[in-house]
Amino acid sequence: MRFGTKLGALALSGMMALATTVGAKAADPEFTFTIHHFLSPKATTQTKMIEPWVKQIEEASEGRIKFEIFPAMSMGGKPPELYRQVRDGSADIVWTVIGYTPGVFPRTEVFELPSVHVGSATQTNLAIQYSMDLIRDDFTDIHPLLVHAHAGNALHLVEPLDLYGTTSFEGMKLRTPSRTGAWLIEAMGAEPVGMPVPALPQALAKGTVDGAFIPFEIVAPLKVHELTRMSIEGRNKERFGTSVFLYAMNKDSYASLPDDLKKIVDDASGRDFAVAMGKVWDEAEKTGKSLQYSSGGEIIRLDAEATANIAEMGEEIVKRWVKEVQAKDIPGNAIVRWARSAMKNYKPE
Repeated sequence: MRFGTKLGALALSGMMALATTVGAKAADPEFTFTIHHFLSPKATTQTKMIEPWVKQIEEASEGRIKFEIFPAMSMGGKPPELYRQVRDGSADIVWTVIGYTPGVFPRTEVFELPSVHVGSATQTNLAIQYSMDLIRDDFTDIHPLLVHAHAGNALHLVEPLDLYGTTSFEGMKLRTPSRTGAWLIEAMGAEPVGMPVPALPQALAKGTVDGAFIPFEIVAPLKVHELTRMSIEGRNKERFGTSVFLYAMNKDSYASLPDDLKKIVDDASGRDFAVAMGKVWDEAEKTGKSLQYSSGGEIIRLDAEATANIAEMGEEIVKRWVKEVQAKDIPGNAIVRWARSAMKNYKPE
């Protein structure tokens, strides 16, 4: 009896161990994907965009899909390499700025242009959503999850200017996120300095640049309010163009999913996602502005004449962009007309 009892106990123990192992395997995800981006884990990008998106998909897939988030380039490389990483598969998903890889997204650049983007991330995000058929050829090597914008570039300066006197940007070095931003800085009489935004605080602190084109949203995570004393917008809060961001998945990683899981990813990555993220980026501007004021800085709006002058510069940049892309057999004029029409007709509710 003792022998039988001991044997039965061992058998029961073995069965329980097997059940535990099987249960653990059943709970294991079928797919685990990496997400790589260049900002801190406390930035809006991760806390308000990536993490909620991850949670939605993991819950909808009942754990069949899992994600591992790697912020601040912790998988290696530099921000301009993120597109290559997702294209080649060293990362499954990345979030990056299209301006970091000039020439790769020639059609999508239209939404960066001054006078096309008018100062609302939500509005521009919707316009991009309704323009995907027009710009889709820019994304043949990757699977786009979201193409979106921030609220637009304000000009943030280390030292304040007397904008009511004779003011010139001549001789200044200003950080730009893109080549179209560089064109506007040149038109303003300053020298453009291209750099990924994580490098900006050090550049401001060391005097490598005198200021930067960035949205107010990025002020908080990079503590730009501690390094600048003036921020400048247009008369009616117009911005100096914007940056367009790409949240994209490796094509093979996406193709590896069965249809039911592809649908879950697609449902989390459509129009509603674009609108929600537009509202997030628009709302985040308030925090950056508040920090600039509370640190003793000032936020100035250009007068009507100066705003009109910069708008004229913007129109010349649009013409330059059209001429350049049309030389590559891309219908630049048609894309600009469509983009402006989409901005006007597809406004958020």
